[in-house]
Amino acid sequence: MDREKNVRPLALGLTVLGAILRLAPHPPNFAPVGGMSLYAGARLRGWQVFALPLVLMAVTDPLLGGYSISTPFVYLSFMINVWIGRRLQATESPLRIGAACLVCSAQFFLVSNFGAWLGPMYPHTFAGLGLCYTAAIPFFGRTLAADLLYGGALFGLHAWLSRSLHSAERVPAAA
Repeated sequence: MDREKNVRPLALGLTVLGAILRLAPHPPNFAPVGGMSLYAGARLRGWQVFALPLVLMAVTDPLLGGYSISTPFVYLSFMINVWIGRRLQATESPLRIGAACLVCSAQFFLVSNFGAWLGPMYPHTFAGLGLCYTAAIPFFGRTLAADLLYGGALFGLHAWLSRSLHSAERVPAAA
């Protein structure tokens, strides 16, 4: 692929904006990282696709309280979001983006809470795993709402700005 096609300043800027918004005060599990990772997968190219969300997480995590036993699982989950986002490269469909947000929220719930179960809070039994997932249910709604809000905002801003200011990054209309 041509190097100039890999450079996507609009997508890069919106991804960084999502990371900066992570530093703003927010309720637990209502952060832009899931939506930002999905968006990055769909709109960034080259090395930026997987590296940028990881780097942004690694830079902001120490500012927000550090790391835990589940951190590798959280990072893995966001890489899965990027992978899901890769399937949205050629679309601006709100239905497909919304469905992807739902899938991202669900896999984040499953993957990150599995990592939490490995920590010291729960017995390492099948019942302990069930208890961990049950305790996490109240947070799922916030994760889903954040993924829909931030993912929708990033995809929507990209669609609007690529039509008005930076047409080189516009997603071609479906045939």
